[in-house]
Amino acid sequence: MKRILLLTLTAFAAAALAQAPPPALVVPDTVEAILDVTYSRVGEPVAMDLYKPKTKGPHPAVLAIHGGGFRAGSRSDYAELCIKLAKRGYVAATASYRLAPKNQFPAQLEDVKAAVRHLRANAALYDLDTAHIGVTGGSAGGTLALLLGTLGGNPLYEGYGPNPEQSSRVQAVVNFYGASDFTKVYFRSVDAAEVLPIWLGGDLKQARAAHIQSSPLYYVTPSSAPTLTVHGTKDNYVPYDQGLLITTKLHEASVETEIETIHDAGHGFGRADAARAEARLFEWFDRYLKPSGQTRLLVSDHGMRGEVVAMMWPSGQELWTIPNKRGHDVQPLPGGGVLFTVGADHKVVEVDANRKEVWTCCEGLEHPIAAQRLLNGNTVIGDAATGRVIEVDRSKKVVWEYKSPDLAKMRMRNATRTAKDTTLIAVEAEAKLIEVDRSRKIIWHWQAPEGAKRRLYLGLRLPNGNTVMPLNDPGEVVEVDPAGKVVRSIGGMKMDIRMVWASGLAMLPNGNLLINDYSGRRLIEVNAKGNIVNQLKTGGRTLASIAVVP
Repeated sequence: MKRILLLTLTAFAAAALAQAPPPALVVPDTVEAILDVTYSRVGEPVAMDLYKPKTKGPHPAVLAIHGGGFRAGSRSDYAELCIKLAKRGYVAATASYRLAPKNQFPAQLEDVKAAVRHLRANAALYDLDTAHIGVTGGSAGGTLALLLGTLGGNPLYEGYGPNPEQSSRVQAVVNFYGASDFTKVYFRSVDAAEVLPIWLGGDLKQARAAHIQSSPLYYVTPSSAPTLTVHGTKDNYVPYDQGLLITTKLHEASVETEIETIHDAGHGFGRADAARAEARLFEWFDRYLKPSGQTRLLVSDHGMRGEVVAMMWPSGQELWTIPNKRGHDVQPLPGGGVLFTVGADHKVVEVDANRKEVWTCCEGLEHPIAAQRLLNGNTVIGDAATGRVIEVDRSKKVVWEYKSPDLAKMRMRNATRTAKDTTLIAVEAEAKLIEVDRSRKIIWHWQAPEGAKRRLYLGLRLPNGNTVMPLNDPGEVVEVDPAGKVVRSIGGMKMDIRMVWASGLAMLPNGNLLINDYSGRRLIEVNAKGNIVNQLKTGGRTLASIAVVP
């Protein structure tokens, strides 16, 4: 079996002298090869080769990054692996990047970020799933893969390449013996003193800041991508403890991570170890890029980070983010689009599957807090500042309106249209839900017994005609029948489940109820018996609304 990964320049040269040239690659009939695609021209043209299944997608994608001490190597070293990935249902790309000494850090990182953005920008052409892109690399390529995974949505080092509107975030990383902290390699690596000054502009004493800035370890956050590291214990180029460092740091940040230790292996693996490493790569990408038993969600982070987040439930894996300036509401649209509110900018925004803005609405809005796209293409918008709920068509013409001073001055929250063409409006300040028909008549309402002492965020009408509503102080979700009788209660003053402020709700495909505890910063999945079956702490995110992506 072909060695998966490239060594540093010195080791690679020795290996090249000892081995015969590899046989020409054969691309099977089930795989399409798209070769020599230039993805950036910043500094100099850099290209990638792609291998994709001929079956209909969209398929998850993997970017492979060659090694070579940041100063050598070829993308062709990953062609065989990319073909294997394509046969397993992935769109696989292997990319070149600018090399040292002509190009120092961060040129290489800017290039691989541009490569990810290129894949997303051309998702329709390559038939790939923009929400499931992984990256792998060996040695220098492993470090670049780690940087992509740890930086996540961080805008650092995006550079000036094409497709700046696209995200360079990846959803899974497989790192083969890449360094994670360049401040700790000099005394245990046979070539660090030769390689790193060329790449970073000086040695550790003279260019310490660059050594830190180029080290993935310093960018780890809870939003970093799930990462598998494969490392040999007798690696003389990148010491084994570099793999331990990044794995420990990711674990401490609650990121899914593992290290596959190859005992007595050096910088590159023999046949049996290479097969084992490749098997782990396939398993890791299958786990995180082809999730089974997972439900995709959109959540609106109303906290300081102010983002719409696409994530998987119950793993909590974040796929991508869009700034929403602490908006409240979000809704998935057919074809991968998203509708969300940006209250601070007085507008509702629609983006397409590539997160490109395609529609905004509307003049005269003061604080849109709720938005819902209807089957007829119209949009229902709730403005909490003016106390208006409007329905607008695609030309932004108002075709229906309900207005009341009871809703104004931020007293209302969510507004949703029901299957019977009525509108449920949450009067949060009074812990009341009203149902309004097309003639603007209130035909039903429900009031929490404690009245204004509590807050009510939304109403969710169930197929059986009952209505589910979340409350605060304490956090509780109640289901009431059309007569207003509470037939089910989750949380509240009971001691089995305690919440602070229940806000967003969503019905999961398995029939369970997903509840967002806004102040408790927790998502809770509850089954029909009222038992918690999954829960996730949201950390620094303060979520308002949640929605299931069909």
